[in-house]
Amino acid sequence: MGYPGTLVRTALRVVLAVLVLALLPATAQSALASHRSFPDRIELPDGFMPEGIAISKHRGKPTAWFGSLANGDIYAANLRTGEGDVVIDGPGTPSVGLKIDKRGRLFVSGGPSGTARILSSRTGATLRDLTLATTPTFINDVVLTRHAAWFTDSMRAQLYRLPLGRHGSLPDQDDVRTLPLGGAWIQGGPGQFTANGIETTPDGRALLVMNSFAATVFRVNPRTGAATAVDLGGVPMTNGDGLLREGRTLYVVQNQLNQVSVIHLNRSGTRGTVKRVLTSADFDVPTTVARFGKSLYLPNARFGTTDPQPADYWATRIDKR
Repeated sequence: MGYPGTLVRTALRVVLAVLVLALLPATAQSALASHRSFPDRIELPDGFMPEGIAISKHRGKPTAWFGSLANGDIYAANLRTGEGDVVIDGPGTPSVGLKIDKRGRLFVSGGPSGTARILSSRTGATLRDLTLATTPTFINDVVLTRHAAWFTDSMRAQLYRLPLGRHGSLPDQDDVRTLPLGGAWIQGGPGQFTANGIETTPDGRALLVMNSFAATVFRVNPRTGAATAVDLGGVPMTNGDGLLREGRTLYVVQNQLNQVSVIHLNRSGTRGTVKRVLTSADFDVPTTVARFGKSLYLPNARFGTTDPQPADYWATRIDKR
């Protein structure tokens, strides 16, 4: 009895959808079409060993920047075409986590070298090469705030702060500050990775640090270093790696699990609820994550790969949903 009505309603929905699309400005229609055509996979050079990722507009094009664990090279890829090239040669030591600011400056974690590099994405020049720590150390990830760049150290219970001037001034070696982590912070033993990804809380008053050893996200007071575990209702963040916050949504990359946990936080970042888990058949140990539009991009580090060297490496695009 209801069959004809169903057909009518379906037809009306189709007509309305066509009319709405037709009324969109040409630029909006183009943006929708181009977004759908973005490749789901970005091929990286053989043997590149990616870890970090940052995304920005570069010369008018949406660009993903990747750091190499092998030699520190920086690779830039056009998100629309998937094509790219090594644009900055590395120093021979790893490039791990990285972020890019509005001035086009790349902030790069130096892993076991104990350094933080600041590079110009426009010219490839090294603007700063600063020592944060001596061995044993692993400078893992970085987050940019209005006034500073904060770096994690996977081997030590401390963060590093590099002040950033209002008018774009960069820090010198004497400006490096160390913030010991205390409170409820749990540090692994010698050689055990602990602090990993880093972000800010939704209210901007504190830092969120992924503790891979404890499988827990911690909220850290940036003045005192006092850390408290974020209450996630008892859900462990096993194999937690990179973090990305968008508003009150926190994305936690769980590398060996090949998944991303999506967490809704309160404003202060003291509590959160895991809303869903994202995954992809294309994942092979993703480490970090960056956003462009409604998409998330994750480099696959492929830790433990047994492929003949040089191994294949790539980044995966997924919908945020």
